[in-house]
Amino acid sequence: MSIGLLNTALSGLAAFQRSLETTSNNISNVNTEGYSRQRAELATRPEQYTGSGYVGTGVSVVNITRSYDQFITGQVRASTSAFSEVDSYHSLASEIDNMLANESTGLSSSMKTFFNAVNDVANDPSSIPIRNILLSESDAIANQFNTLGARLEEIEKQVSNNLELGVKDLNNYAASIAKLNVQIVDDIGRAGGKQMPNELLDQRDELLRKIAEKVDVSVVGQADGSVSVFIGQGQPLVQGNYASTLVAQASTTDPLRQEIMINGQNISSRLSGGEISGNLRFRDEVLDPARRQLGALAAGLSLQFNDLHKQGYDLNGTQGVALFNLDVGSSISVSGGSSGTVTATYRAPAAGESLQASDYSYDADTGILTRLSDNAAVNAADEGFDIDTSAAVAGEKYLIRPAFYAAQSLKTEITDPRKIAAAQDPAAIPGDNRNALALANLESQAVLQNGKNTFTQVYGQLVTEVGGMTNTALVSRSAQEVLLEQATSARENLSGVNLDEEAANLIKFQNSYQAAAQSVSVARSLFDTLISAVR
Repeated sequence: MSIGLLNTALSGLAAFQRSLETTSNNISNVNTEGYSRQRAELATRPEQYTGSGYVGTGVSVVNITRSYDQFITGQVRASTSAFSEVDSYHSLASEIDNMLANESTGLSSSMKTFFNAVNDVANDPSSIPIRNILLSESDAIANQFNTLGARLEEIEKQVSNNLELGVKDLNNYAASIAKLNVQIVDDIGRAGGKQMPNELLDQRDELLRKIAEKVDVSVVGQADGSVSVFIGQGQPLVQGNYASTLVAQASTTDPLRQEIMINGQNISSRLSGGEISGNLRFRDEVLDPARRQLGALAAGLSLQFNDLHKQGYDLNGTQGVALFNLDVGSSISVSGGSSGTVTATYRAPAAGESLQASDYSYDADTGILTRLSDNAAVNAADEGFDIDTSAAVAGEKYLIRPAFYAAQSLKTEITDPRKIAAAQDPAAIPGDNRNALALANLESQAVLQNGKNTFTQVYGQLVTEVGGMTNTALVSRSAQEVLLEQATSARENLSGVNLDEEAANLIKFQNSYQAAAQSVSVARSLFDTLISAVR
């Protein structure tokens, strides 16, 4: 009898010690990211038949389980991915929105001040100081375009850097998951498939959550305990012990543009969710259009003003020359895969004609120029520029970007105030102001976008479009943040460590352990009595 009592008591000591260890482990990991609360599952040991009935033989720990729900964990990953995408998108879009809409960094006030200076010359065409002010304001608006263009280029580099870092992190996470897959499969096999390596599973789930921060992810559990991880439209990232390697590299169609590659395949357009997709979508929807529209505005201002300025006469009676210069616009060469080139040059705008805010593709085999904004076949002359295809190589396609870099290349060409062509008739100098009046009237004339809008209206459209997309992203970010908080809260309620609850468990298991120890003491006393009786 005493032996049975002792074994039963010892089983209780072992079970409650394991429960105390599990509770202590929970408390120790209260601040560990991704940790799931664990619990020692207790079960009665097999009964023993004594003739007078079945007698219990104690308790055993059958498993150490973690508080986990696959659906909730999936919701956290999905919400994390959705929030990370709009958060990164909004953060980048806000930079451009604030820059364009700001009174000191935007173009609205600079354009107004510039045309006011043109009006002042029209009011007093013979005044050298007033002409100097116009040159100063010409420099100012060119510098403002340069600053905006350069800042947009910096943001482009920032996006490329974000993509490279995101891909690097993604590869590290994928490699770690592949290693964990091996460990988990081995540990499950070692336990006969009955016990799970909880902390390894938590580590893997946390890595999957971190992957979801970078890109939307699909996770498929396998029978052996490993998981297969897919991104994009089913591209495998992790399968068993194998992890694919992603690469952020220059696009084959645009060497300055980073694309995401996996196994030699461009998957940029197939990705969704996460910081990587947020950066890609921002680049396509906000950054690139802003650079093209700003460049088209810079080119439009330069070409329209220069064309009219050349029709007038300066104080020396000499026909006017270009006030502005566009270095990039004067010779745009884009190489294909060979040594061939296609050169584009800006042309003086005809009535109702202006440079479009688009990139173009030229096919050397067909001779077709395609406007990429709508994939329409066009004539370069109708788009505001001319192209020289004499150096093109058969079999190649060429990317032509006449507006993309125009803003940061705009410069003032004239330094002598006497060379401002304010007059329309050289015989009427110095009092003739008719060309200056025509130049001033450009401010209110619809000379851009095929004669539909003024300079101010085009810039206003750009500010409105960027502001609208930024605001939409902000609304979406707020909504996704709520969903993420709800999913995270649900997981925390299920899997998180509650210190009050764990403290209560410590007391409960401590009392149980002490009671089991008392049973051991009673068994020992009975055993001693039995030994004494037979001596």
